[in-house]
Amino acid sequence: MTTSEDYVDAGEAIDQGNLSYKMPGGDLAPPVTAGVNYERILNARNEPHNWLTYYGAYDGQRYSPLDQINTDNVKRLAPAWVFQAGTTGLIAGASTYSFEAAPIVVDGIMFVTGWDGWIWALDAKTGVEIWRYKHAVPFDVSLCCGNVNRGCAVAQGKVFFVTANARLLALDATSGKMVWTKTYGDVRAGESATVAPLVVKNMVIVGSSGGEFGVRGHLDAFDLESGEHQWRCYMVPKPGEPGSETWPADGEAWARGGANCWLTSTFDPETNLLYVGTGNPAPDFDGEVREGDNLYTDSIVAVDVDSGQIRWHHQCTPHDLWDYDSIAECILFEKDGRKLLGHFDKNGYFYVLDRTNGELIQVTPFVDRITWGAVTRDGRVTAKLYPEKEGEPVHFYPGPAGAKEWTHASYSPKTGLFYVPVQDTGATATRRRREFKESIPYWGAGVQVDAEDMTGSVSAFDGNGEEKWRWRNELPMCASTLATGGDLVFAGEATGEFNALDARTGEQLWQFQCGSGHHSSPTTYTVDGRQYVAVPVGWGGWAEGFLPGMLGAGHGSALFVFALPEST
Repeated sequence: MTTSEDYVDAGEAIDQGNLSYKMPGGDLAPPVTAGVNYERILNARNEPHNWLTYYGAYDGQRYSPLDQINTDNVKRLAPAWVFQAGTTGLIAGASTYSFEAAPIVVDGIMFVTGWDGWIWALDAKTGVEIWRYKHAVPFDVSLCCGNVNRGCAVAQGKVFFVTANARLLALDATSGKMVWTKTYGDVRAGESATVAPLVVKNMVIVGSSGGEFGVRGHLDAFDLESGEHQWRCYMVPKPGEPGSETWPADGEAWARGGANCWLTSTFDPETNLLYVGTGNPAPDFDGEVREGDNLYTDSIVAVDVDSGQIRWHHQCTPHDLWDYDSIAECILFEKDGRKLLGHFDKNGYFYVLDRTNGELIQVTPFVDRITWGAVTRDGRVTAKLYPEKEGEPVHFYPGPAGAKEWTHASYSPKTGLFYVPVQDTGATATRRRREFKESIPYWGAGVQVDAEDMTGSVSAFDGNGEEKWRWRNELPMCASTLATGGDLVFAGEATGEFNALDARTGEQLWQFQCGSGHHSSPTTYTVDGRQYVAVPVGWGGWAEGFLPGMLGAGHGSALFVFALPEST
């Protein structure tokens, strides 16, 4: 079996270009992460003053019980501080960059990643930079969808993050100095990494990116102390493995099949399962070269965290011909005594599954326009429109960025509602047969996303799939939502506005213009009893996929942090 140690990448030759930098006159960061272990992350919601892990907790709810900022006083919310990340020199990859991270906060210290190998440690009360680290990413690295990074993880005195050239790094959280680094993808084949790591037990869990280059997706676990590779779970079975019958029996379609795990998993300690969303098959739009359902692409996959073995799966879009990755978060919740999982898929449908066994409980549409096909109540998929004939354009809804892209929905156990950022945008695809060549884009079609006739919303759904309210927007909503105990939902717009909505009614209660579009994940925390809401702002990435009319909009690279005025 191929392991991470079998890969070599161009970054090895330029490690001397990596930079760890402490601000002049500054101290080391206090050792706040030394006591962060599995037990604390497991009980993260018991310390809501912190944001200890990517979604705030293992369940993926992106909910904080903090309620100092609430529906009564949110109109007084104002910037407390702003961190300007800026840009330095050339950006790796022939693509745009975007500030997409979710800030982590531990006892007054914030850790936040940027594009192109950057990570910073900041004072979470003042925004003062403590240290920064820059990983040297080869300029010619192959990136499909922007030079981006979605965040980091912390545990036992270290901070973990991945780089665009498929490296996992562990830094000393006090100084920013490298502790260890491991390569877990083949950049020569087009593999990369954008995922925020997840710490579970004594492991750091990461996934690969690069499905548009015809690579075979995988989930990996590393020992958080030594960096030793623990296991790998490939999401496309090789011949003879369960699921291989869903790929052509001859040839190597499976070996370049996609199904990358490029978003952070959720985890249930009672089932001991990771809940992983997988990406599209490759090539994205040309199904003739990969006949069959193409497991485990476009699937929700439950993986045993100790062994890396697949326990069950549910495929949302078999034999995908529309680029409908199912990478979106799997939100864990309970209803009527059942352990459930909620998932808003790119294909426009909201799925609820029994997370103990993968049984489909319900599936309902969450966007108005769905023309590609239909999913019945029993989960059966019927295709209607797809790029079938060479050179013949086909228009369909939703476009390849989906009715919701990677940006996350949230769930409030207080209201029992999910809050999903919706993109109602179509696209035209024209099939073009392309011979597979390593590290060359392997789409199988020319695609043009609509620049007009689009809309968006933040929509609230209950666990039965019933829509309870909708806050409408003229443009697609392209950023994650955040739900809080103050009965608020925070959501950023592509045009720069950051909004607070009433979680029960959808009424807009507050707005601030941040100067650049939102495509990140806000978090919230407290320091010295004062609640803050932090949101990285910076438009870019794969903007041509979800809002091409704003492809040339200003990137931005600021982290805004809001709070109520201090009492006098």
